[in-house]
Amino acid sequence: MPALTALPYESRMAIAAPNEAATTGEVLVALAAILCTAFVCGRIAVRLRQPAVMGEIVGGVALGPSLLGLLPGHLTTALFPPEVQPYLQLLSQLGLVFFMFTVGYRFDLGHLRGAGRRVTAVSLSSVALPFALGLGLALLLYPRFGTARLATDSRLGPALFLGVAMSITAFPVLARIIAERRMHHDPLGSLSLACAALQDFLAWCALAVVVAVVQARSPWSIGLLALHSALVLLVLAGVVRPGLGWLLAPERGRPLDGPWIHAALVIGALLTAWVTDRIGLDTIFGAFMFGAAVPRDRIDAVAPEVPDRIEQTGLLLLPAFFTVTGLAVDLTGLGSRGLVIVAAVLVTACAGKFVGAALAARLTGSTRREATVLGILLNARGLTELVILNVGHRLGVIDTRMFSAMVVMALVTTLMTGPLLERANVTLTEAPPALPATSAASGTASRTPV
Repeated sequence: MPALTALPYESRMAIAAPNEAATTGEVLVALAAILCTAFVCGRIAVRLRQPAVMGEIVGGVALGPSLLGLLPGHLTTALFPPEVQPYLQLLSQLGLVFFMFTVGYRFDLGHLRGAGRRVTAVSLSSVALPFALGLGLALLLYPRFGTARLATDSRLGPALFLGVAMSITAFPVLARIIAERRMHHDPLGSLSLACAALQDFLAWCALAVVVAVVQARSPWSIGLLALHSALVLLVLAGVVRPGLGWLLAPERGRPLDGPWIHAALVIGALLTAWVTDRIGLDTIFGAFMFGAAVPRDRIDAVAPEVPDRIEQTGLLLLPAFFTVTGLAVDLTGLGSRGLVIVAAVLVTACAGKFVGAALAARLTGSTRREATVLGILLNARGLTELVILNVGHRLGVIDTRMFSAMVVMALVTTLMTGPLLERANVTLTEAPPALPATSAASGTASRTPV
């Protein structure tokens, strides 16, 4: 049979067309299954008084080898064959880019204004203690890692990454929980949001350092990456933000309207994500930085619906991200040693966050109940943890077993927040009409991504 490249163009297209059509059909079926699962699981989660996105995450894990793969007929492989998975990976990355743009756009440094001694103490303590415990746990468990699958021979990268992953608090999901419980006007709710905002800022900075250390081949390459990152920040702060502000200025004769703004923000997020990927950071950093650089007051004054549309696009694609994550999680392969790792990860994560936050709160004047509630709230990880874990998995600093254990930790620490708040006498109230369940796949919308 002659080589395909030696055939005429028309013949090559005739041979390739059936395979391409088959792949397109398989991708469409896979997406339909993903969105259907996300919708059903999201509605179940809402009925159970959990954020809809937690149901979607559980649904994504269930579509992988941990549940669907256990059924007869190799259903996971049949539904998500190898040739389909790269397309799902691409869609999941697009969803992450739009999600991280929205997180950056919604990130409000006003939460930190006038925060004072208590916020600083609680934030630093509830980051430092989990980081230290995660660092120690990684060094302790490193001999159990599948080191043949890691991209580095050093223990430093896995240890630093696990420390950062333990330190994160999901600011978006925390904001959602506080809004649903009508705590956003309560001093304790404002305090927890301020602490989570500062922690998120510190955690993203630390993750960028870890990525630089893992990706770098020499001290010179670390310095070069730091220089490139500083240049990106300078361009965003010194050129992009003032430029967008000028284009949106009301005193201009012809300020940009909605369609132009929509195109500018989407293109800007994609290009900045591409730039940070090329310099050695992950795409999520570029999308987040561009979102934070956008002049929110000008956008909200001219076209407030545009960021909501971008957010909904991200929320629609995020179930693909959950499924890609679920395909990499294999709870059946944990074994007895894996269960020990899961238990160690859960205890370390919960103890580090709760003790770090509650102890610092008590030392700075909070009552015992306030310190307890603060420790419970700051222990929520949510989707932000999954984003960070996927970065580490792609970098090759954690193996599949540790990745699976950390995903279980992210789910458990978030799902337990509501019941623990009930035990702490924080009454759950029905969400107001303006704050429906956060999920595009569940047929609802919100200005707070989870």
